[in-house]
Amino acid sequence: MAEYGLLIDYNYCTGCQSCEVACQQEHGHPVGQSGIRVTEYVMESPKGLAIDNLPFPTALCDMCTARTVRGEPLPACVKHCQSNCMSFGPIDELAKEMARKPKTVLFRPR
Repeated sequence: MAEYGLLIDYNYCTGCQSCEVACQQEHGHPVGQSGIRVTEYVMESPKGLAIDNLPFPTALCDMCTARTVRGEPLPACVKHCQSNCMSFGPIDELAKEMARKPKTVLFRPR
C-alpha cells in the first residue's frame, strides 16, 4: 500500500491562510489551533527583501484521514488552497515532482 504525503511548493504560497481556515472548519478546531499553520519568513539579501510563506503541518494534522476514507480525494487544506501550491498523493510520486521544483517541502504523517 502506498504511503501518502503532502508536497508544498512555497515558491507560490501567498500566505492567504485558506488552508488553515479549511482545516479548522473540517475538524472543528478552536480558534488558534489548526492542523496546518502558515508562517511568513522575511529575509534580507543584497537584492532586497525576500518574503516566503510556508504552510507547515502541525501535530494536529492527520492528512484528513476521515475525509479520504469518505471518498474525498484531497485533504481540506489542499482542496481550498487558493494558490494551488499544495499536492497530496503517494510519497514516491511527490518526490519525483519535488525534484523538478526549487522551493518545495515534502511532509508525511507519522
